[in-house]
Amino acid sequence: MKRSINPFRTLADLLYPRPCAGCGRPVHGPEAALCPDCQMRVPVVSLPYCSVCGDPVAGDVPGPYVCTWCRKTAPAFAWARSAVRYAGPVRPCIRNLKYRAGFWALPEIERWLAALWPTCPDDRATADAIVPVPLHWTRRIRRTYNQATLVARILSRLSGIPVRPFWLWRLRRTGTQTHLTAAQRARNVAGVFGVPSRRAVRGRRILLVDDVMTTGATLDACARALRNAGAAAVMAVTVARG
Repeated sequence: MKRSINPFRTLADLLYPRPCAGCGRPVHGPEAALCPDCQMRVPVVSLPYCSVCGDPVAGDVPGPYVCTWCRKTAPAFAWARSAVRYAGPVRPCIRNLKYRAGFWALPEIERWLAALWPTCPDDRATADAIVPVPLHWTRRIRRTYNQATLVARILSRLSGIPVRPFWLWRLRRTGTQTHLTAAQRARNVAGVFGVPSRRAVRGRRILLVDDVMTTGATLDACARALRNAGAAAVMAVTVARG
């Protein structure tokens, strides 16, 4: 998507260049969170990866395969894909967006998603709506925004699929997933998500969106709530894979 140039922002970037989120060196020019060197160091997710959850694997894998986690849990989403790994210069970009209102990282995220979208399974184009993973209302008020909704709006511009942020909500507040094991993450989000209107999602094909996917527990819980409410299918896209 072509962006209009803001001359005042361009002048500000020239006079007071932002530090690169990856290395701290000045970043010259608008619409950049990373310097050219750090942009080259972004770890892009590429084949081979699990055909269901998209988790990359090292080494050679002959043909499509399904990882142990997906075989064991049979996730409620049809497939999930991520643009980049949550490592290197990607990590500070997403952490700043998530916790420090680092909206300057959004142009980088849009470039990553623009490269990912055409590589997703063909049924991506059949989605009726994009649904961001919701925050609990108390956290949403404190943070003033939901980073997953910002990512969903980017993907909507790229795909033409409308965003429906109120088709899914978080019924109770949960603690951070950061230091939990995969089993603990699954228990932490079990039954946490609900659907306000079953009529809205019934028969719909829904694309879930979040910033980071680690074990897939949160996306699975969201997809399960939507499927139980009558959604025909749930797919998932995240910026990064942990």
